[in-house]
This record gives sequence, C-alpha cells and structure tokens, in this order.
Amino acid sequence: MTMKTSTEPMTGPRCGLPSVATLAVALLALFNAGCMVGPDYHRPQVSVPATFSELPGWTQAEPNATGPKGTWWTAFNDPLIDELEPLVAVSNQTVRADYANYQQALAEVRAAHAALFPTIGATGSATRERASTTTLNGTAARIANAGSLEGNVSWAPDLWGQVRRTVEENAASAQSTEATLANATLSEQVALATAIIELRTSDANIDLLQETVVAYQHYLDVVSEQDRAGTIPPSDVITARSQLNTAKSDLIALGVARAQNAHAIAVLVGKNPEELSVTHSTAMPALPSVPVGVPSTLLERRPDIAAAERKMAAQNAAIGVEVAAYYPDISLSAVAGFTQSPLSGLLKAANYVWSLGGSATETLFDGGLRSADVDAAKAAYDATVANYRGTVLGAFQNVEDDLSGLRILADQAVVLETAVRDADHGAEIAFNEYQAGTVDYTTVATAQATQLTTRQTALNVQESRLLHAASLFGDLGGGWSTEDLHDPRHPAAAASSATSAAIMPGARQARHDQND
Repeated sequence: MTMKTSTEPMTGPRCGLPSVATLAVALLALFNAGCMVGPDYHRPQVSVPATFSELPGWTQAEPNATGPKGTWWTAFNDPLIDELEPLVAVSNQTVRADYANYQQALAEVRAAHAALFPTIGATGSATRERASTTTLNGTAARIANAGSLEGNVSWAPDLWGQVRRTVEENAASAQSTEATLANATLSEQVALATAIIELRTSDANIDLLQETVVAYQHYLDVVSEQDRAGTIPPSDVITARSQLNTAKSDLIALGVARAQNAHAIAVLVGKNPEELSVTHSTAMPALPSVPVGVPSTLLERRPDIAAAERKMAAQNAAIGVEVAAYYPDISLSAVAGFTQSPLSGLLKAANYVWSLGGSATETLFDGGLRSADVDAAKAAYDATVANYRGTVLGAFQNVEDDLSGLRILADQAVVLETAVRDADHGAEIAFNEYQAGTVDYTTVATAQATQLTTRQTALNVQESRLLHAASLFGDLGGGWSTEDLHDPRHPAAAASSATSAAIMPGARQARHDQND
C-alpha cells in the first residue's frame, strides 16, 4: 500500500493533533492489517464428465446450497404429502438439532472475532483500617481510609493473522453447518415423501388383496357347490380354501408394514406415533415428469456438496492458524487511574497513576511440535479435499442411478401393463374352462397365482418409480420449474448452454499460496 504525504502546512480549524480515540482506532487497524501466514484458499478441482449419460443437455455448476429448492413435493399431487412436508422444517427433531448446531457455530464466529479487539476493564477498591502507633505519651490508634480506581487495557495485536485465520476457519465451519442444516431438512423431507409413498403402496396392496380375497371366496363357493354335487375331486376344495386363506394371511400381514410407515411419518414431523392418524387412501401419488435437458446446475444446490466444500475451506484456514505458531506472541497492556490514602480527594490530578507495558514470547525449541501440528493440519486438509471430490462424484452417481432407474422402470411398466391384462384374461379363461370340465383346478390356481403376482409386481414397479423420483429431488438439491428451465433469462437455462461453467473443471490440484 502506498501512502501519499503533503508538504503544505495545515491551516484553519482543521489543523491540530488527532484525538486519542482516532489514534487508538488507527493503531488497532494498523496492527490488525498485518500479514496472514498460511495458504489462501482456492477450491480444488474435480475431473467430472461434462454431461450425464442418461439425459442430454447437462452442464456442471458452482456449489450453492442457498439456491431455491421450492415446494418440490407438490409434483406428487398427494394431499398427505402436501400437508405434512412443511412441518419437517419446523418440527423434525433432526432438523432442530442441526439448527441448534448452526446457532452454536455462529456464536463461535463471534467469539473468534472478539479476539481482534482489546479487552478493557475497570477495578475499584476501598479499604478502612485501624493501625496502632507508639508515641511519647503512649500507644494511639489511627483509622486510615484508602482507595483506588483504575482502568486497564490489554491487547494482543494480530500481526501474523492467527486470529483472522481462526475467524476464517470458524466462518467456513459455520457455513458448513448451515449447509448441513439444509441437507438435514432436505433429507428428512425426502424421507417423509418416501414413507408416504411406501404407505400408499401398502394401501394399494391392501386393496389388491381385498379384491383377491373376494374373488377367491367366489371361486371357493363355486368349487364347494360342485363338490356337493360330486362332480369334482375333494382336493379341488382343499386347494381353493388354501388359496383363500393364504390371501387372507397376506392381507393381515400388510397391516404391520402400514403401521410402521404411519409411525415413521409421525416421527418425521415431530409427533408421537399415536398423535397422527393416517387414513386409508385408494389413490397412489402422481409420478412427476422429468423434463429432458434439465441442466446440472441444479446439482449446485446439493447441501452436502456445499458442506464438504466449506469444511475444506475451514481446514485450509486451520493451516494458517498452525503456521502462525512459528511467530512470536506479542501483547500490550496499559493501566491508568487514581490511588489515594486517605480516600477523600481520590479523583485529583496529583493522585493520577499510569503504566504501559508490552511483552513478546517466542518458542525457541519445541522438539518439532509446531512442524508436526502444521503437517497434521495439511493432512487434514487433504482429507477434506478427498471427501469433497468423493461427494461431488457421488452426487453424479446418485443422479445417474435415479435417471437410469426411472428410464428402465418406465420400460418395464409398459411391458407389465400388457402382462397384467394377459394375466387377468388368462385367469378368467382358466376358471371358465374348469367350470366346463376341460381342465383341473390346478390350472385355475396357477393362473390365479400368476394374476396376483403380476399385479403385485406392477404395483412394486410403480412404487419404485415414485421412490426414484423422490430420490432424484433429493439428489438434485430440490425441485425445478419447467417454465424456468425453458426461460432463456433464467440462470438454469443459461447454464444449460454454458458447458464451461463447471463444479470442478479439469484435474489440477489445489494451490497453497504462502503469504509472508
């Protein structure tokens, strides 16, 4: 920094010595503007593919956990999901714990920042004492009053940037904790959507088995009539009754899964299981549509990526804190006040006292302790870099898994739609043929078992598609708007054509720039 001076004399009312307050502020700024040792932070780079293989038009983006995530759950068009999802952010206990951790991290930032400023205190005392004195006339008692009033200032100027690096470390840690809070909120919201989807699937399975029990009861009634007429072997009645009771047993067993899902839903919204009653529904949630060409800038909103990146920045600052240990610790102190005995007349110029002091401490030999601490901090930083890169690559893997699951299961659903129609028709034909006496009941039982299994498989595929969709919302950091994605003025749409904007383009290592 260059300072410009003037040789012209000052005149007028502005001329004079600066005030004590001005000098104090200037001194504080001067000492705290010293160099900061240790490496400055540069986000390391991760070599990742430019596009997702499952969808064209994807690009990469900068991590930003504060990006809008939207009410993504409304895409499922389920009243229960719409009702309960907003409660997660305010009532879920995991989210509340992470919120408290975030508030603690903010307080730690303020605590670290306070070390940049002097500590100012005041001390006052008063004493009254009786003393005995010996005179020519004997012993006499004397009562004496004494007192003092002092102000003191102590300050350790941050010449090497150790405090500022600590502030930087704590601030990055707080940002990481904030991202962890966002990640917990999103994760619990996805968990709630998952639990509701599984509960709706249990309801749909219950409906399917209830229909099956009614159909099997009808089959048993027909077989029993033929048995009374003596036109069929008794084994047909046993087979039909066994089939009916097995379906009833499976129907009862579904109550366990439904109850567990209902209990999980209650806990996720911060309620006791008995406080929340979820009514049976015959409708499954709608399957959200995934537009082709959704830009991968949505990945920038993943809170776990932002949290990992901020942890990396915090650990980078921790290196500077350890490097500062190589430099001397300097502290300044000042005391000023009044002292007087007797106490009367304490606040007079004649009783004014003051002192100034300073100290410097430097470790000359520590057996390699400081060097080991610096090496440990650098190794910890390298670990956070690896964790960050793993988180980024894992995010790409998660999205690829979701997209491939949605694509493959969509093809399977089309095939199963035909299989369900054929199984229904096959069961109907087999029973008609049995009544005509052209096939035995084993053929009917086989056709009915195939019908039930095919319908349950179709329902499971529908559930899996919904679960992959919910997972995709979580893996992309929230929802998206189709209108925004097609609006060229929207950042996400602009990013879809900017293939050079990357989370981590290239594969260069992080740089550590040493400042003296």
